[in-house]
Amino acid sequence: MQWIQDPRQSNVDTRILNKVRREVSRHFRDKKKAYRRAKIEELETNSKIQNIRDLYKDINDFKKGYQPRCNIVKDEKGDLVADSHSIVARWRNYFSQLFNVHCVKDIRLAEIHTAEPLVPEPSAAEVELVS
Repeated sequence: MQWIQDPRQSNVDTRILNKVRREVSRHFRDKKKAYRRAKIEELETNSKIQNIRDLYKDINDFKKGYQPRCNIVKDEKGDLVADSHSIVARWRNYFSQLFNVHCVKDIRLAEIHTAEPLVPEPSAAEVELVS
């Protein structure tokens, strides 16, 4: 609450926020340039080797423009997780809960469904006939 009372502190916060905004903008601008360069090279390659299908697919992707992606992960409480280590930990917890079976009793009670083969197994006579 002290930053509300001290106007100098709000200027510092604004400067830090503006610096972060510039860095993020610069980052996405660089990513967009790299995407465009790579896409143009891919288009040129497909054009040279007469790969028409991929050429038109890439042209349609290029028309859509650069689609920035960001990893937005929420923790169990619903709060956004932005740190890469926290994101990895969140995914680790999620998959450990998904794949771990805690009781052997649960495995025995689980119903196992097997697919019936569509082709009947060959008899011994058929195997000898083929060999």
